[in-house]
Amino acid sequence: MKEDDGCALLNAVKDNVLPASFLDKGHVHIIVRRGELSFYDGRRSHHAHADDLIIWQMSNTISQVRYSSDFDADILVASPDFLQEFNPEMVWASKGFIFIKANPVFHLDFASKRLIAGDFDLFKERIADGNTLFKREILGRIMQIFLFDLWSVYRHHMTTMEASDNASRIFLQFLAQVRQHCRIQRDVAFYADKLCITPKYLSQVSKSVTGLPASEWISFYSAYELVAMLNDQSKTLTEVADLMQFETLSHFSRYTKKLLGKSPTEYRKK
Repeated sequence: MKEDDGCALLNAVKDNVLPASFLDKGHVHIIVRRGELSFYDGRRSHHAHADDLIIWQMSNTISQVRYSSDFDADILVASPDFLQEFNPEMVWASKGFIFIKANPVFHLDFASKRLIAGDFDLFKERIADGNTLFKREILGRIMQIFLFDLWSVYRHHMTTMEASDNASRIFLQFLAQVRQHCRIQRDVAFYADKLCITPKYLSQVSKSVTGLPASEWISFYSAYELVAMLNDQSKTLTEVADLMQFETLSHFSRYTKKLLGKSPTEYRKK
């Protein structure tokens, strides 16, 4: 992906690439053309087949990616900065962010596939044109069209995620803080203080945007950090507890049991 362009479109078979190779480069959007793909997002496993749309946001913890021998897909990769620069609408952006995090695989019916595949074709055509003076800006406008089309496809599943524009902005700022501090900060009050609002108001904002309290999102991101460290066998359980700043191993064990349904020892044995 050229940094100046901000995005790239490739085909798994034609370009001899696989989607997982782009996980550290940007947000990955995949239209499965043939075969199957499975992966684990830190909480549960997902399976995708032909005509499924997969979206891997960089904030997701994607692992255990497997492909069938006949797998083929179109892969659109967009840098976070590019998406932020050309995000056309804050409310739907926050709704889409949350919906996609919970539903990284979505089946496209005939009309939806034609819509999204048409946007991919636009990207392909413009990315291939190396002589365009305003190439990044043109690709940005196509990204805006793609996002509007994507939200239109999701709209029936997202209607309950109502929020004011101000609430959406606060919630996205909250998520940014959680991603940065969730390893050691698990108290709603900490994040409310960072945003200069009350814990009660932060939870109200979170519920208005996602239907879930702020504490649930802190736990969600903390689970990603916890699972990643528990999966790292080079770290002892004491080291993991220290990295997450638990005062005692028993406190750490109770927290893990509450979050994952298993004690740290039980999780590692599994």
